[in-house]
Amino acid sequence: MASKAFAVIAGVGPGTGAACARRFASAYPVALLARNPENYESLVQEINKSGGKAIGISTDVSKEDSVKAAFKKIEEEYSGATCAAAIFNASGPFARKPLLEMSVESFAKSWEVSVQGALIFSQASLPHLLKHAEDSTAKYPPTLIFTGATASVKANAQMSGFAAPKFALRALSTSIAKEFAPKGVHVAHAVIDGVIDIPRTKDWLKDMPAEAKIGADDIAESYWNLHLQSKRCFTNEIDIRPMLEKW
Repeated sequence: MASKAFAVIAGVGPGTGAACARRFASAYPVALLARNPENYESLVQEINKSGGKAIGISTDVSKEDSVKAAFKKIEEEYSGATCAAAIFNASGPFARKPLLEMSVESFAKSWEVSVQGALIFSQASLPHLLKHAEDSTAKYPPTLIFTGATASVKANAQMSGFAAPKFALRALSTSIAKEFAPKGVHVAHAVIDGVIDIPRTKDWLKDMPAEAKIGADDIAESYWNLHLQSKRCFTNEIDIRPMLEKW
């Protein structure tokens, strides 16, 4: 396990976030950020018991002070380490609602987490990623990954409150990639196109075959493969979908 670098995952839950935490913990100490400690406590114990190193920090990614406090704790815990990988997996509240019934408050809350949160997280993690880029002993370029959705590229009816922030997240990722790739930071946006096979989706379309849902571990492996790319091959966006997804 690398001792001079860490990975940080924001938006850790029982699905993609947890899968990413386990995958990156096989190579780096990890910091897991989530608003609710219940989302990371057992996972932190699992990683530490299995020989890895993990800490969990209760964080509201939509609040600058909360994210800054989280990174201060990371710096204290992993003193002197740079950031090898930062994953923004947080997403605002999901609600399918007619436009004329949507409140400004509901729209703003989704925006605050998905877009404002991504900006705050990027500003906090990039200085550490840039330091890693300057480390001549680093095996892989530092990686900043954003989790998107079908809504990042396709806005369906009654989905404006979710699609608008996801479109904006994609734009933010593209802009950051163009600014920081020349400085050695690999920035990528992932379009997760389909239902992810996680606990809360078990009852969705119960007759759906396994090949119609995306595996959370498979998403994490795709993120890991992005991290392995050299400076001569940066993939800035990937589409991830199961073989039976219509698109």
